[in-house]
Amino acid sequence: MTPERMAAIHKAAFTSQRPWTEREFADLLNSSNNFSVEVDDHTFAIGQAVAGEAELLTIATHPDFQRQGFGCKCLNKFVERVRSLEADTIFLEVDEGNTAAIALYTSAGFNSAGRRRAYYKHANGERSDAILMIFSTKWSI
Repeated sequence: MTPERMAAIHKAAFTSQRPWTEREFADLLNSSNNFSVEVDDHTFAIGQAVAGEAELLTIATHPDFQRQGFGCKCLNKFVERVRSLEADTIFLEVDEGNTAAIALYTSAGFNSAGRRRAYYKHANGERSDAILMIFSTKWSI
């Protein structure tokens, strides 16, 4: 998937926060520790793996295709990729108000590990907490 397509999906999916730009996606994908997984032309995830740990940087499904299982498939594919990179732990941050994402991560076996107060800044100027979540690749999903 191209950085241009990723930016378009991200912009459509993340309406309350500043979406990432094509340039930001290109820069992420050009880093040797970063990788992407795609399920189709409307769902992707980007992560990084270093020293046995991985971080899910973003996962997005175009709104026209949400609630159809694509995010779950993409997350499963992401976990398998992390396992192939021999990382034992995956970390992520999710906006406390993103109940759909929290449900997705919880159903996949991620556990809450903490909170970052006022981490996300929204277009309307309000701030919300980030929930830190963790997953061990030794667990099954």
